[in-house]
Amino acid sequence: MSAAPGWLRGDSPGLTLARRTLALVAICIVLLPLADLRLLTADPWTELGRMLQGLVWPAWGALESPFNAIALTVSVALWGTFLGAMLGFPLALIFHRSRWVRGFCAFVRAIHELFWALLFLQVFGLSAVTALAALTIPYAGIFAKVYAEILELTPRGPRDALPHGTGRTSRFLYAELPLVWGRLASYTRYRFECGLRASVLLGFVGLPTLGFYLESAFREGRFGEAGALLWLFYGLIASLHWWGHRRLLPLLMLAALFWLGPLPDVDGALLWRFVSQDLWPAPLLAGDVAGLGAWLASIPDLLPAIGNTLLLALMGTVGSLVVALLLWPLASRHFAGPGVGGRLQRSLGRLALVMLRSTPELMLAFIFLLLLGPSMLPAWLALSLHNGALIAFLVARHADGLSLGMPDLNASGRYAYELLPRLYPNLLALICYRAEVILRETALLGMLGIATLGFYIDSSFEYLMFDQALFLLLITAGLNMLVDAVSRRFRPRDVPLDEPCT
Repeated sequence: MSAAPGWLRGDSPGLTLARRTLALVAICIVLLPLADLRLLTADPWTELGRMLQGLVWPAWGALESPFNAIALTVSVALWGTFLGAMLGFPLALIFHRSRWVRGFCAFVRAIHELFWALLFLQVFGLSAVTALAALTIPYAGIFAKVYAEILELTPRGPRDALPHGTGRTSRFLYAELPLVWGRLASYTRYRFECGLRASVLLGFVGLPTLGFYLESAFREGRFGEAGALLWLFYGLIASLHWWGHRRLLPLLMLAALFWLGPLPDVDGALLWRFVSQDLWPAPLLAGDVAGLGAWLASIPDLLPAIGNTLLLALMGTVGSLVVALLLWPLASRHFAGPGVGGRLQRSLGRLALVMLRSTPELMLAFIFLLLLGPSMLPAWLALSLHNGALIAFLVARHADGLSLGMPDLNASGRYAYELLPRLYPNLLALICYRAEVILRETALLGMLGIATLGFYIDSSFEYLMFDQALFLLLITAGLNMLVDAVSRRFRPRDVPLDEPCT
């Protein structure tokens, strides 16, 4: 008689997912002692109490003129998303037929919007052009990838039913595009919501969006004013389906042109010098091989920064998995009690998830940094809570579409035996889908003083070492593309991914 298989031996989908999850968690636990998770503040609870007090009792009277900041935030997000979609759509049509296009799109979306903003800030200054370019370029790469994936799923039947000799353009316009137009529009709306968060973050580099005033209020301890600004932002996101209706978009775009302001005066000679000389190492332009070696030797040792970036991204991914597993029942109808109390419980759970997923990681990390001090702990908490809440929200929505086969089970049994086995493949696929985003955010969090690659990128821009900044951006993009390739292989195959655009 042969021996019984081990606990995790076998080729069933459930065991495969369990092995992948345990491997991911085990790697994180083994490497966790290498992370700097020190608590560097004496009394974080007092500061947390002041922040919560500001959120519960916001100081609305302290806001001087928030309408201008809100209008600029919306205008940048609206036109940045629109221009990104206009550039990304034609790239999507040839995305799967050109390796160069796929590589270009992977590169531009691998660099965070704030790093693009730091780059264009040297040319266009604190203007709307800087903000628009910072959103348009990475969003073009994102739109190209997602649009191409949506178009690839177009049913072939209507296209094949057209008469022989129908041109390729006619086939696309009349038999393919109408079938996927709804999904393309849905993803564009979701990307616009992401654009609002990115537009807020641009305030961290000095652009007068809502994030500029938020960062100033938190840094100066004006938590009542910061709470009021946060509630304004949450209200902006929550009411998006009203003021962002497609019938109002033409009027919004026209009004946005007014709030974006005039184009900046750019010296063509200085622009050409920046592109052709300042961004490149002088020894490389001169063909000096020995000098190029000396230039590379002058760059700080990047191995610790690369290690911290990858480690924090791994910790954020595992933390997001844990947060999603814990929080998705809060917003699911299967765990809400009967009557008004159950509906209130579910509404509060959904509100908590929406607030966490709507607050950008950089903003959350900045708040935790004020509470806990400059270590990797604030960044880990921010990455885990934001991405975990986003995934929990999507998983809860997926769970609400399922019917219970064992309705008599208690809550813990319903979670462990009825729903989680059916939801977990989608949850793990979402975790892998977010891994690329988590790495982008991990590099960005270095702007807060955490020793990731973003710390050295921000320092290079601060000291006007643009050649070094470009070199570090290339390394960051390469890491992001590598993690994206690994996550695609790790992600469960043949799982219908519940994307945010749906």
